[in-house]
Amino acid sequence: MRLRFLISFAILLCSAVLKAEELAPAPSPVDNPLKGLVPYADPHRDRFPHSMEFSYLPLSDLMQGMDEFRWDKLEELLNRVASRGNQTVFRVFLEYPDKTEGIPPFLERAGLKVHEYVNTNTQPFPPAKVRTPDYQSPLLREALVKFITALGGKYDDEPRIAYIHAGLLGTWGEWHTYPRDDLWASKDTQAMVLDAYEKAFRKTPVLLRYPAGKDHWDQADNAKRSFGYHDDSFAWATLDTGKKKDNWFFVPALKSAGPAAMNKWKTQPIGGEIRPEVWGKIFDKVVSVKQAQNFEQCVQETHATWLMDTGMFEKKASKDRYDRAIEQVRRMGYDFHVKSATVKASDKLEVRCEVTNQGVAPFYRDWRIEIGLLDEKGEVNHRWPVEWKLTGLLPGNAARTWSASLLIPEDVQTQNRFIALRVINPLANGKPLRFANETQDQHSPGWLTLGRLAR
Repeated sequence: MRLRFLISFAILLCSAVLKAEELAPAPSPVDNPLKGLVPYADPHRDRFPHSMEFSYLPLSDLMQGMDEFRWDKLEELLNRVASRGNQTVFRVFLEYPDKTEGIPPFLERAGLKVHEYVNTNTQPFPPAKVRTPDYQSPLLREALVKFITALGGKYDDEPRIAYIHAGLLGTWGEWHTYPRDDLWASKDTQAMVLDAYEKAFRKTPVLLRYPAGKDHWDQADNAKRSFGYHDDSFAWATLDTGKKKDNWFFVPALKSAGPAAMNKWKTQPIGGEIRPEVWGKIFDKVVSVKQAQNFEQCVQETHATWLMDTGMFEKKASKDRYDRAIEQVRRMGYDFHVKSATVKASDKLEVRCEVTNQGVAPFYRDWRIEIGLLDEKGEVNHRWPVEWKLTGLLPGNAARTWSASLLIPEDVQTQNRFIALRVINPLANGKPLRFANETQDQHSPGWLTLGRLAR
C-alpha cells in the first residue's frame, strides 16, 4: 500500500509540473507601445507601424486667462489618437515661425511685450516671421507656472498620453531663440518652468531639448532633475565628432552635462526627431546626405526609445528602405524576451519565469502585469494580478526572475489549460506590449503563453 501510494503521488506530481522550458525567441513588433517611430497626428495608416502620434498645440488654445483653461483642443487630439489605439506625444508652444497663434491674447492685452522679426533659422524651410514674447515678464512667468500646474493636475498619468515635451520656451518650444539669443529666457525663468513641471508631473515623462550641467552658458542646470531628453536633430547632430564647433551636438552635450546626464536613460526616456534633411533617407543602405550620421550608432549611444519622423509616413517606402527601417527601429527602446518558464499546479498555481531586456533602454512606466488561465479557444478563464515589474530592467543586465504562488479557486478548471501573461496597457484599446517570443499571441492576442497544465 505504501509503495502504491508513493507511485501514485509521483505520477500526480509529474503530471502537475512542467519543467523549466526555454521559450523560443522571435522578433518583437515594431509598434510596441511607447517606443519606435512617431508620425505627426492623423498619419496614413498603411505607411509604417507605430503606437504613438505627435502634435504641437499653441498655448493660446489652452489658456484664456490667468486661471482660465480650455482643454477641448487637447481632448480632441487625445481622443482622436486614442481611437486608433495610439498614445499622444505633444508640445505646447508660444512662438512658431509663420504662425500667429501661440501667445494667449489676454497676456498681450495686459501689457506683455512681443518682439516680431523674420527668423532665418528655419532650414530646410524658408525664413518666416515669428513672435517672441518677453520671457522675463513677471506676467508671463506667472502664467507659465499656472498653466503647467493646471496641465499636470488634469493630465499627469493620463493613459492617452505617452510623453510631453517641456516646450513653452523658445522657437517651436525648443528652448532657444537662435539666432536672436538676446531674446532667450534667463536661467531663472527656465528654472521656474522646470520646477513647475517637476512638481506637476510625477508619472508622465516630460522631456527637455538640451542636456545641461550647472556651467552651461545659456541653459539652466537640468542634469539631476527628473526629466528625459529630446534630440531634435537625430542622426544629423547627435554623435560626438570631436570638433569644437559641434559641441552642441546631443552626445557631446550629454558628456558636458556630466555623469548624471549621461546615465539619464536608465531612469528617464530619451526621445527625439530625425532631422528633416534625412527623413526616410536615413534608412537607405547608402545614405545620400553627407552630414547624416549612422542611425544604429546614434540609437546605441543615446539609448533612444522613440523618434518623431515624417520620412516613413509621407509616402510608401521602397521595400528595401522599409525592411531596413523595420530592422533598425525594432532595436530602439526596450525589447523583452522571456527566456524560460515553469508552471505547476496543485492547490496553488506556481509560476516562475526569467525575463531579459534585449533592447537599448528600459521601460519607463509602471504598467500592471497579470497571469491568465486560457482554454483551448484562447478564452481567459481566470486572471491573477501579480506584483511583477518591467521598470528598471536594464539592457545588458542578468535576467530578472519573476515568481508567484497563486490561489486557484475551487470552481476553476485547470486541466489542459494554458498559462499566459500579459502587460496591461492602461489605454483600454491601446496596442499590447508584446514579448520577443514565438508563443506571444499563440493562444490569445496580447498574451504570452508560458506553458500548459496537464492536471
